[in-house]
This record gives sequence, C-alpha cells and structure tokens, in this order.
Amino acid sequence: MQKIDMWMIRAGIHCQKVIRTLRSNEGIGTVEMILILVVLIGLVLIFKEKLTTLVDDIFKTIDSKSKSV
Repeated sequence: MQKIDMWMIRAGIHCQKVIRTLRSNEGIGTVEMILILVVLIGLVLIFKEKLTTLVDDIFKTIDSKSKSV
C-alpha cells in the first residue's frame, strides 16, 4: 500500500472513534440533565410551603416599598 492509502485508513479509523465518543457522551449529558431536574423538582415539592411564604414576603416588601416611592 502507498503511504497515502495508509494515512486515509488511519484517518477513517480515528474519525470513527471520535464519532463514537461524541455519540456516547450525548446520552450521559441527557441523563445528567434529567437527574438534575428530578432533584430540583423534588426540592421544590419538599420545601413548597417555605418557598411560598418566602415569595409572599418578598412581594409584600416590594409592594410596600413601591408605595413609598
């Protein structure tokens, strides 16, 4: 085989490895995002009452300070 043929074969193998790596990492990213969302939704459900109270207090403060302006 000529040198250029060997180079093309090696480049093809390398490209296939890169494509396989990129495809496999996409699935990991998706799973991580889903797990993060599940944890965040769980925290919101656990602390729903406290979050509601906190947001209400913030809006009351905003409302009272906006009346003084």
